[in-house]
Amino acid sequence: MKDDLRHDGARRVGQVKEVTSLANPIVKEIKALALKKSRDQSRTFLAEGLKLIIDALDRGWIIRTLVYAKAGKGKPMVEKVAARTVASGGLVLEVSEKVMASITRRENPQMVAAVFDQRWMALKEVVPARDQTWIALDRVRDPGNLGTIVRTADAVGASGVILVGDCTDPFSMETVRATMGSMFALPLVKATPAEFLAWKKTTDTRLVATHLAGAVDYRTIDYRSKPVVLLMGNEQSGLPDELAKAADALARIPQTGTADSLNLAVATGVMLFEVRRHLLTLDGGKG
Repeated sequence: MKDDLRHDGARRVGQVKEVTSLANPIVKEIKALALKKSRDQSRTFLAEGLKLIIDALDRGWIIRTLVYAKAGKGKPMVEKVAARTVASGGLVLEVSEKVMASITRRENPQMVAAVFDQRWMALKEVVPARDQTWIALDRVRDPGNLGTIVRTADAVGASGVILVGDCTDPFSMETVRATMGSMFALPLVKATPAEFLAWKKTTDTRLVATHLAGAVDYRTIDYRSKPVVLLMGNEQSGLPDELAKAADALARIPQTGTADSLNLAVATGVMLFEVRRHLLTLDGGKG
């Protein structure tokens, strides 16, 4: 992507501009972030919503480009975010409703959107502590599932999410929306299956995987003696044998109805809250 979003040049740093045309080159570049190719090239992504953006700022994220609809002009919180963006060297665009709808791809768009740099944590930097829980997702493909899992992981106090293999992009607009801001709170890691398996051998963790062949009720597993890495499989095909064999425990979630499986995000939520229940027992019920 061009310098307009990267702010490599000093000519636009800390500026405020009014934009009404869909043909504006900066608007075109922001719209292009709907495409993974553009996100990968620029290493940026788009997030929507005033509360979400304020939460991101409060967690130390820096806005590259802030976009707000004219209706937001004069509103104290919007003005405050705009001032913080300019102060940190970002660009602020005041745009028409038509431009905002085009950028967000919504008929009734949020009043504020922002472009941020992507953040990835290196797998080698992940050294789980005893009371930590990490989630590893094998080839998760659905943006809604990934976003919901990140949000749930944040809710239970998990430490981060490891994306294994060919996963959906966590920085897509659909996934970012589904996280409801939680993506700004948790580290994201990506790894090939081989890298993940090699990392597992170097860590003193307990790898718990859900599997159709799992013979152990998920409620009976020991989640307290070591840091837990919860491994969840692909929505359609589940875990491949190479990952399942590396697990220290294979878990199943008992079901009594006619459905043969749970949605991935739901199953992950069930597992995460069970791990949390065990950890609360470990620390005497605090939290």
